Amino acid sequence: MKIQSAMALAATAVLAAHATHTWAQEWPAKAITLVVPFPAGGGTDAFARPLSAILSKQLGRQIVNDNRGGAGGNLGAGIAARAPKDGYTYFMGAVHHAIAPSVYKKLDYSLEKDFAPLAVVAVVPQVIVITPKRIKETDLASFITLAKKNPGKLNYASAGSGTSHHLAGELFKIAAGVNITHVPHKGAGPALQDLLSGQQVDVMFDGLGSSAQHIKGGLLMPLAMASKTRSAAFPYVPTAAEAGLPGYEVSTWYALWAVAGTPAAINDRVVAETAKALASSELKTIWAQQGATLGPANPKEMAPFVSSEIAKWAKVAKSANIQVD
Repeated sequence: MKIQSAMALAATAVLAAHATHTWAQEWPAKAITLVVPFPAGGGTDAFARPLSAILSKQLGRQIVNDNRGGAGGNLGAGIAARAPKDGYTYFMGAVHHAIAPSVYKKLDYSLEKDFAPLAVVAVVPQVIVITPKRIKETDLASFITLAKKNPGKLNYASAGSGTSHHLAGELFKIAAGVNITHVPHKGAGPALQDLLSGQQVDVMFDGLGSSAQHIKGGLLMPLAMASKTRSAAFPYVPTAAEAGLPGYEVSTWYALWAVAGTPAAINDRVVAETAKALASSELKTIWAQQGATLGPANPKEMAPFVSSEIAKWAKVAKSANIQVD
């Protein structure tokens, strides 16, 4: 009986493996949803849309971007985490999701348990941008002087409480010794629109990907890059250290995850297709225009990277005493 049971289990395993292999070969049989946890117009969306367009061509099936903004990117993450594990829902998250575990008291998802890492598709430095409609200072030192003379009167926009924009702003306050007021929004897109309007906020600590077009158009003034080196896309903009604020470095990254439990064969295909898309001349051009570079491009490299980012931002959140209900 034991031998028969063992044989039955082995046969079941073989059939299951065969079914999974066949399923993977037939995939995709319909449109694929990419959950983008921020509104259109922000950095995550700026990279998700062109990537989806290229992947749609390669796979022969449409990639539908589902923008689910709210709660600093956590609303969309929770929705994606509860999606079927069938290879038809993926998640385009960002550095915000590595920050969230340290600043939110309660999350309805676990970045490391509910998702399977696939690839970091873009890494961009953050840039300190002001609106000329409200701020006339054109360099970082002058802006810091203005902020010191007007404690609490200047405002900075963020994609929401607990996001990288928020932490970057709090780090700036500590590093520069200034008091500026945080104005959270439901995503980088709405935050940027508020900044561009010149009605309420003065400055934003934004990922270069979403600010680039507005800098080129003269609608935003870049004061400094929060990176070790200058951006090839904007070589005239000094680093924070060059502008008089040494040690102020913040990068934003965007990454692709599958729902945990999605068949490995399908995820392997997605990783391969994503690498192919990122190597295309079209995406290379778009990435370069936004000052982006590639990050850890496969699951084995991305998993430890995300873990290290979670640990890094936990220290920052504790130092800045940031906690979101």
